Amino acid sequence: MVRRGGQWWALAVLVLPVLLISVDTTVLGFALPYLSEDLAPTGAEQLWIVDVYSFVLAGLLVFMGTLGDRIGRRRLLLIGGAAFGAASVLAAFATSPLMLIVARALLGVGGATLMPSTLSLIRSIFTEDRTRRTAVAIWSAAFSGGMAVGPVVGGWLLEHFWWGSVFLINVPVMVLLLVAGPLLLPEFRDPNPGRFDPWSALLSLGTMLPVVYGVKIAATEGMSWSAGAAMVLGLALGVAFVRRQRRLDQPMLDLGLFANRKFAGSVITNLLGVFALVGLLFLLPQYLQLVLGLTPLVAALWMLPATVAGVVGALAAAWLARRVRVPVLISLGLLLGAAGFLVLTMIGADAGLAAVVVAFVLVGGGVSLSETLTNDLVISAAPVNRAGAASAISETGYELGGALGTALLGSLATAVYQSGLPATTPAAAHDTLGGAVATAHTLPAAEGAELLSTARESFVTALHTSAWVGAAILVYTALQAYFLLGRRRNRPQEAQPEEPAMCA
Repeated sequence: MVRRGGQWWALAVLVLPVLLISVDTTVLGFALPYLSEDLAPTGAEQLWIVDVYSFVLAGLLVFMGTLGDRIGRRRLLLIGGAAFGAASVLAAFATSPLMLIVARALLGVGGATLMPSTLSLIRSIFTEDRTRRTAVAIWSAAFSGGMAVGPVVGGWLLEHFWWGSVFLINVPVMVLLLVAGPLLLPEFRDPNPGRFDPWSALLSLGTMLPVVYGVKIAATEGMSWSAGAAMVLGLALGVAFVRRQRRLDQPMLDLGLFANRKFAGSVITNLLGVFALVGLLFLLPQYLQLVLGLTPLVAALWMLPATVAGVVGALAAAWLARRVRVPVLISLGLLLGAAGFLVLTMIGADAGLAAVVVAFVLVGGGVSLSETLTNDLVISAAPVNRAGAASAISETGYELGGALGTALLGSLATAVYQSGLPATTPAAAHDTLGGAVATAHTLPAAEGAELLSTARESFVTALHTSAWVGAAILVYTALQAYFLLGRRRNRPQEAQPEEPAMCA
């Protein structure tokens, strides 16, 4: 057991990698124009620079989660932290697009160890419901806060240093983790992990990589044979993975976790909540910059209130859960997010900044509130010795939800945008709003103004359509969460070890 005071010092260490990963989520977008100018990647190479991190991360999450249960969660966290720091240095000093792609892939390997390890260690360290829920709330708030810090830190670094500095900020944080981790974090592992099955590991990787690749390609380039084939291949390998787990006496992934209503319902709720939120994040920055004409930094600053709301929502979750039933709170948070989407249906092409801020605050606060509680349900529903695998499944749900949100809601918005433009619209302007803005600058003033007006109106219509769909998804998710999680408590789980093996 960990002493009560030591629990919170351990949590302070576990927050470090979470904060760093969330900063990295947003900071690369600001550095992309600078590194593209310096390294001159092709369009395909630039796409891989952006996406290879999430491909590798999603593909390795389940494997890394179960590996942490086997070799020790602290050990895996420290190994991953060292790998993440080394890959950050490689990325910062990359001299070619290929070198940067390799570095980003290695960052994905390191990142796949960090998130499941931190959440599963919280499950092992905080054994009381109230303190664990507070710890998960702080963990979630750190993630939300890091997403707010990313654009500001990235903007400042890019004004004063070269693009590689956005990767070097990872290094001191990882050094601190490597120094403080062995001193403040206890070691936990499954005392009976069973035989390692390399075929299961390969099948889990083969399932996730093609699916995420196919979804990403469909989101950025439209549905194609290659994207469809990748998704079908991933699903086929997923079926093989599931069949193998059912045959094994000691499977790599315990599929019995999904028989627990709290666990399965929470994972699905997380996936759908992220699906709606990421779809919104894909469209709103374009609205702020290309419709309202704000600069990237000003647009990022106007999005800060939403991140603050996310932090407040996460921290409030633990306090409110002592007074209101958790399933009710989860549903209320999702309905609050749905209300934010409905506010977006009232914005226009000429004005709408205040409505965007209000909408984003409602969505950010509501979804953060609900997902803090569902994260706690995920790790509390799983046996303590399988917390790493459970955390990895939850994180995989996030990755899939984000990829699907960009692909489906982004594709829907693109289709609505293009349908609202005349057939005579130039090809570049017809493809995206950014293309319309660039094309307008090359036309005579009157023609350019007319094109911009039409394109912006069409984009706002697309945003309204996506907002209606997002609201419907969150309302459905709220109802599902209430009825799926709000029934009587699950029957007591089968006998579980009170604690996993703990080493000094």
